[in-house]
Amino acid sequence: MKKDMDRRSFIKTGALLGATSIIAAPGILDAAKTPDIAVVEGTDSFASTLKAVQKIGGMKRFVKKNSKVVVLANAQRNNPGAYTHPEIVRAVIRMCREAGAAKIHFLSSLPEANWQSTGLKKTISEEQAELIILGKEENLYRPVALEKGVALKEARIMQAFYDYDVFINMPITKDHAGNKFTGTLKNLMGINWPTNNRTFHKANWATDPEAIQYLDQCIADLNTVIRPDLCIVDATEIIITNGPFGPGEILTPRKVIAGTDRVAIDAYCCTLWGLDPKQIHTIVLAHKHRIGEIDPKKVKIKEFKA
Repeated sequence: MKKDMDRRSFIKTGALLGATSIIAAPGILDAAKTPDIAVVEGTDSFASTLKAVQKIGGMKRFVKKNSKVVVLANAQRNNPGAYTHPEIVRAVIRMCREAGAAKIHFLSSLPEANWQSTGLKKTISEEQAELIILGKEENLYRPVALEKGVALKEARIMQAFYDYDVFINMPITKDHAGNKFTGTLKNLMGINWPTNNRTFHKANWATDPEAIQYLDQCIADLNTVIRPDLCIVDATEIIITNGPFGPGEILTPRKVIAGTDRVAIDAYCCTLWGLDPKQIHTIVLAHKHRIGEIDPKKVKIKEFKA
């Protein structure tokens, strides 16, 4: 897990899809041929997820034997296109398990009803991972100073989050009522203290340009102290209006995106419904924080069919 204070750093050998195993015998990761971001299109979300991770080096590149993995999926609402697809979650759990993970936990402050109604709790249980619902008590969240913060000077991160070795960020990309776009950057609000998250939203945050910019800056600031080891984005079925809860107009790119650069991934996801990433303030501000690369010409993005 990459954090502002410490990170267990490791690079494992790549992995290939096998006929009977999600992770085949490891080989040498060829950085020259491995894309920074892999995009896989197909109707089978499970298979697309396996292939996307395989194309960037396999799960063993990120998860080593006996590591403890924490996953942040989106269970915000059960409307179509508003939550991370259960089969994408299932694929990630299985890959982590085959890579040798000792624990695979999903942390959330959302009510358990959200996880039940989206089908995510059932999938997590079936795959023998664990869903941990935290309360909103302040002592469950660690104060973390944001030295680079412009609008946000302190985050309150789930204390339990720091018990893990590997962090996998699993948002669904979709519309947002205020800043127009949800992706890997905004998803990190899910590990911040919900009460603190409310300070991100000033009056008229969905309509006032200054309030929207403030929300964007808070999200970018939060991302300076937490850095996922791996991001896997659901862009299979997404809402492009009335986000982030829906119901809204549905677009079906049928794509799963895997990589480590949050800015580049979000910039790519914007293009799926005709948005210009340079007009999405969260992405621009995160780029200014040097969190990632906004110029697609400077990132190796490869698209595949499942």
